Order: sequence, then structure tokens, then C-alpha cells
Amino acid sequence: MSDTSLSFKQRIQEDMKAAMKAGEKDRLGVIRLILAAIKQREVDERIVLDDAQVLLVLDKMAKQRRESISQYRSANREDLAAVEEAELTIILAYLPAALPDEEIAAMVGAAIAETGAAGPADMGKVMAVLKPKMQGRADMSAVSAIVKQRLSS
Repeated sequence: MSDTSLSFKQRIQEDMKAAMKAGEKDRLGVIRLILAAIKQREVDERIVLDDAQVLLVLDKMAKQRRESISQYRSANREDLAAVEEAELTIILAYLPAALPDEEIAAMVGAAIAETGAAGPADMGKVMAVLKPKMQGRADMSAVSAIVKQRLSS
């Protein structure tokens, strides 16, 4: 898994083969879901996804899992939340290491200064600067909340 010459997609395909050989049914199922999501986007847009686009697909899948977990928890369905958490863990393994809170706060401050944002109306400008730098490395809805809070105060 540490071979940097492989693209994300190739690495995921290699991991699928390894999971098949090892008989890891749960992991294999999630990897197949990831590959299906990548393939779906490639077919829909008639392109071959590069690593940055694969990251976007993975990030979207992680976001969907997080939302499902909170919905299941609010409905007292721990059994379903546990399934989503297991899938999320496998998806997160493919995403770059998460940014620490201090670094997120510093990047938000720098983006606000860079854009000259003065209030909540400038939130879009700030997010446009942050998104390419943080995609796949931070929960963008949490980052959005931090930006909103900073621009409101």
C-alpha cells in the first residue's frame, strides 16, 4: 500500500485483489463500492479520473457515511451506525492524513486575510481558497462552520 508510483485507483484495485485473496469480505465490499463510485463518475463524465478527482469521490463517500452515522444515531440505530463506521474507516484509509485542528484554524485565518473577507457575505470567497487545499484532509462542513463563526464575530 505504500508504493507511491501507483495511482489511487490502481492502489485501490490492488487492495481489492489482496482483500479477495485474504477473504476479507467486509473490506472487499467497501473497496468494490469505492471502485463502483469511481467508475460511475468516469462513465457519467466520459473521462478517466486522476488522483485529485478520485480524492473527491472518496471525500464525498466519507461525507455520506458521516451523515448516515449521525442520522442512524439520532434514530437509535447503533447497529446501522456501526456498519457505516466500519465502511468510513476503510474509506478514510485512502484519504490523506487529516489536518490537525490548529492547522485548520491557521489556514482559515490565512484564507480570510488573503481574500480580505469582512463578513458572512464573503464566506464563498474564503471557502473557494480553502477547498482545494483541504479537500480530503478535513471535514469541509466542519471547516465551513469554523469560517462562518470567524466571519460572524
